[in-house]
Amino acid sequence: MYVIREVLHCKPGKVRPLMEGFRVISGALEEHGGTPLRLLTDVSGEPFWTLVVETEVERIEDFLALEPELMANPAVRDAMSGYHDLVENGRREIYRIEH
Repeated sequence: MYVIREVLHCKPGKVRPLMEGFRVISGALEEHGGTPLRLLTDVSGEPFWTLVVETEVERIEDFLALEPELMANPAVRDAMSGYHDLVENGRREIYRIEH
């Protein structure tokens, strides 16, 4: 089992619109039988305006295969259409869960 985390540093005041886009993705994931996304916002951090998006998957390949399917969904495409206008930079972290 893996945790995949997107750490996104937003432009000032743009966390909420980006989070709304990820809520649409979360709903689409649930429709595909997946686990909803976990959305976290910074309370005190460096830098400010950070959104963290987490999901758990059994296999990394499943996550990578699902991305194109999600982006084929018109609601997801519409929700994420202004993504680059909201984000300064970001990174993806992938961790194996070692219970």
